[in-house]
Amino acid sequence: MSSFNVAKFGGTSVANFEAMSRCAAIIENNPSTRLVVSSACSGVTNLLVELANGVQEQQQRSQILSQIAEIHEAVLGQLEDATNTAAEIYKILDTVTSLAEAASIQATDKLTDHLVACGELMSTHLLAQLMRERGIKAQRFDIRQVLRTDNTFGKAEPNVEQTAQLATQHLVPLCQEFVVITQGFIGSDELGNTTTLGRGGSDYSAALIAEAVKAEGLEIWTDVPGIYTTDPRIAEKASPIPEISFSEASEMANFGAKILHPSTLVPALRHDIPVFVGSSKEPEKGGTWIRHQVQSSPLFRALALRCNQTMVTLHSANMFHAYGFLAKVFEILAKHKVSVDLITTSEISVSLTLDQTGTSGGAPQLPSAAREELEALCTVEVEHNLCLVALIGNNMSESRGYAKQVFGTLEDFNLRMICYGASPHNLCFLLHESVSRQAIQKLHQELFEK
Repeated sequence: MSSFNVAKFGGTSVANFEAMSRCAAIIENNPSTRLVVSSACSGVTNLLVELANGVQEQQQRSQILSQIAEIHEAVLGQLEDATNTAAEIYKILDTVTSLAEAASIQATDKLTDHLVACGELMSTHLLAQLMRERGIKAQRFDIRQVLRTDNTFGKAEPNVEQTAQLATQHLVPLCQEFVVITQGFIGSDELGNTTTLGRGGSDYSAALIAEAVKAEGLEIWTDVPGIYTTDPRIAEKASPIPEISFSEASEMANFGAKILHPSTLVPALRHDIPVFVGSSKEPEKGGTWIRHQVQSSPLFRALALRCNQTMVTLHSANMFHAYGFLAKVFEILAKHKVSVDLITTSEISVSLTLDQTGTSGGAPQLPSAAREELEALCTVEVEHNLCLVALIGNNMSESRGYAKQVFGTLEDFNLRMICYGASPHNLCFLLHESVSRQAIQKLHQELFEK
């Protein structure tokens, strides 16, 4: 199929009838778009996660279930013919009710995935019907038939080869006849159990699907017109970036720029699929193109902020001129499935931050069993309420004076765990969350507004 485009719409883009109508207009305006990947309606995933964590009070559980129902009923009420769609929605809501009750007794990762996936399953019924009523030849497709993963519930790993085979068999022929509406974020394992790709995994699954169907382009539609030099809600003079490289965008996503999921660009990079990021609310404003090759590579490209950071510091005199200490530490962390993000070391201590990988949200935790094993090896200190600031750029190590400019601007802040060198595209550090936004504002003013 020529000029095959995949479009992904985030939660705010499918929040209600009006938002979904804007999505439909975007699809109508690009005849190349044959495959649409949708998130759950805005706010629904958070409510489902709350239920999945186990709400024991019946009244509180009923209130959350009512909120979820109301969000979808508001869209149903504006459809011309909602009969069949309503039947499908209420069937899924019945499943949500049953799973929420089960979670109140015993919450598990497997149950959580089944429960939180219901948001995408419902939103795609609504979006498909709305598009049909606008005259688009649309068909809903359950992506669990194609997107195959392992059974690591909460953060499943995709089987790229199997997904490509199944997509060629089931999805590509359908896209030749219909505009296909499917779900982001979810997949299934070999046994047919529902899995999720972790929080924010809709972007990632859209890229995996684009790769599987050999798309020529991937559009990510969200609530902001592209990628900015930093979050405009923090620095009001933040400016849009028309074009950015895969490497820079990957660093931004990894270090907290909420516009993209960190894994999104990996499948696109593998097949050199250009990615467009734009606002479904204001598509006329354009957006940001992410490409392998770009026209300019400025020293400073953007600032990213990622909060809810957990720092673990390990002290041991046995580290001094010793072999194998870090190997033992990482063996313990691997055993307890603790993912490490950043790391710095000295002669007798090592500091590291924990990566948030699952669907539960909040700050990542060091499991008590892992802490117990680490304490047999060294002293352990755990700190919360930290934020990570990342400066994204190009060839900073080859530019004299940039460090003075950065750290001179931040001389009044207590910086922790400064990391540079692993990538030519970023410099990052931790500081307390209470001053993180102020640090971003000062840095942005110095580096991007002068």
